[in-house]
Amino acid sequence: MPQPAPLPLAVSVGEPSGVGPDLILACHHNRRLFGLPPFFVVADADMLASRAERLGLPASVARIDQAADAVSVFDEALPVLPLAAAHMDTPGETHADNAAGTIESIERATAEVLDGRAGALVTAPIEKKALYDAGFRHPGHTEFLAALCETRHRRAYLPVMLLTGPELSTVPVTIHIPLADVPAQLTEEAIVQTARIVAHHLKMDFGLDHPRLAVSGLNPHAGEQGAMGTEDLRIVQPAVERLLGEGLDVIGPMPADTMFHAEARSRYDVALCMYHDQALIPVKTLGFDEAVNVTLGLPIIRTSPDHGTAAALAGTGKARASSFIAALNLAARMARIRAGNRQDA
Repeated sequence: MPQPAPLPLAVSVGEPSGVGPDLILACHHNRRLFGLPPFFVVADADMLASRAERLGLPASVARIDQAADAVSVFDEALPVLPLAAAHMDTPGETHADNAAGTIESIERATAEVLDGRAGALVTAPIEKKALYDAGFRHPGHTEFLAALCETRHRRAYLPVMLLTGPELSTVPVTIHIPLADVPAQLTEEAIVQTARIVAHHLKMDFGLDHPRLAVSGLNPHAGEQGAMGTEDLRIVQPAVERLLGEGLDVIGPMPADTMFHAEARSRYDVALCMYHDQALIPVKTLGFDEAVNVTLGLPIIRTSPDHGTAAALAGTGKARASSFIAALNLAARMARIRAGNRQDA
């Protein structure tokens, strides 16, 4: 049975004072050069047109009424699903008045995916403080997306961060907490739940029939049999044993200082790391400009560039689009694989 034509990607515009609008415009301008899939952005069309003029891009911005129009428009103009709220074009200068539009863009782009009108969500970076100042109550971007999905489906989700580049993919089990708090918050259950979610999505969205996971140790030398801390014996090793008992292909706990060289990487598809920097440093070292942030554990596919708003570069034309290009291409590939798996089910 032939597969239906891929749906366009939904892109949220992010913080308008940052480089999100620049990168979206640059990606569309270079769509043929990089073979980018059709996408539309939920944004203030006037703000994007103004930013294109600042950047000297001959961009044509076309307002669309529905996501389905994006595919026919994409070759000639950037399809924009207009916001109800307005965005000011003030590169490098955040304004509380922009927050409503930023939140609306995320909400509506997410709804387009949840409703099946878009194949995946690609999010431009947000400035959390600007949203907090306007009353935003979620800890971050990912938690907001999880809440939107939970409201729609009336169930809880556990979002998992996957950082993936050309040579390495990693997942931090604990994320944005101080290093001093990691030992207390790292649990056997957290490792097991995270690994299950990763393995599921590697099959459903990455097309890996037999995903291989490597689990890092927490302490130097994975604890050296308890000589350098007992967490690896008490927490990490039992988690690995449980996962093996469930039939997952898992190795570990592995010493973090020896698991990221080329030969070691050939033994696994994704490395589960115990804390934020243990996961992000090797990915960014090996592929800083091409790393993509993927949110697993949600009912939608979500990717984003692995960088922040970079407000100092906004409006200058100096921001590199490599990570955003990779995020668009990966989202399209994941959507195709997931659609194929659903058709085969």
